[in-house]
Amino acid sequence: MRSHKEEKTGRRFLIAIAITCATLLVEIVGGWWTGSLALLSDAAHVFLDIFALALSYSAMRLSALPANEKYTFGYHRFEVFASLINGVTLALISAGIFYEAYHRFIEPRPVLGPELLVIAALGLIANLASALVLGGHDHDHNHDQDSGQEHHKNGIDAHGHGHHEAEDANVKSAMYHVLGDAISSLGVIAAAAIIWKTGWMLADPLAGAFIGIIIIAGSWRVIKSSAHILMEGTPTCLSIDAIEENICQSPGVAGVHDLHIWNLCSHHALLSAHIVIDDRGRMSQEEVMRRLKLQLKNEFGIEHSTLQMEKECCERELICTMRKNKSGGANQ
Repeated sequence: MRSHKEEKTGRRFLIAIAITCATLLVEIVGGWWTGSLALLSDAAHVFLDIFALALSYSAMRLSALPANEKYTFGYHRFEVFASLINGVTLALISAGIFYEAYHRFIEPRPVLGPELLVIAALGLIANLASALVLGGHDHDHNHDQDSGQEHHKNGIDAHGHGHHEAEDANVKSAMYHVLGDAISSLGVIAAAAIIWKTGWMLADPLAGAFIGIIIIAGSWRVIKSSAHILMEGTPTCLSIDAIEENICQSPGVAGVHDLHIWNLCSHHALLSAHIVIDDRGRMSQEEVMRRLKLQLKNEFGIEHSTLQMEKECCERELICTMRKNKSGGANQ
């Protein structure tokens, strides 16, 4: 059953997607009518926003689906595959923009300046409206935070709080995409004003190339991030040394080895490790494990951790000893 907050967030995404789709249609028609490469380039950037919004909305819906026998981790990684495809597509689109801009520098084409200015201004208004719709989730933050504190008191916050944090990060990410497109719209407006007042047609391919640079930079970030997740790299926001030290300094822990951290998707980090129990400690293995899992969740946001408890360091005693010495030894 979806919560009231999820329903409201979903509605905001759908409204923003509808506004952005209408903007895309207007800019494509307007770019063809005015002959503006800058406006068509901005339409490509709007396409990026639509994809980002749809991806964020889909990720939110898919993350709520339960895992099954075929997909034991659920459908979170759909977001990663979709992002990779999006990044490659946008890189190809930006290459087309640069190609067209090059030819327009050599042979400038006439552009309808006043009409371009009006359409670009409408695009800017639509972008700001979408950002305003997405930013509305902040009004519910205090209520959700109060509810979260109440749940925490009752000892049932372990899952819900982390889910809402990921959801809020999803919304903010989509909002930043829309605000980025607003910057592109300002570039088109500037080009339109220059063409209208001076008749300098090269302002249009210059603005188009500028937007192409923004698109290629965004696509590179998307491709790089997606590839890093698919290669099961360590999440960029986490330090494996800091986590290793935190584990080693926990009461009842003598060492750690085979520590692995990776992302399931952009908002879910997973961890697995072999934990060597300190024989001198008075804590049970179950208590040590429970404490470690809670530490990993509260201090690093890792909600899914698999810990294998050991009384000795298997065949990697030297590694355990080195890591233990590096962290300063376990607390007594």
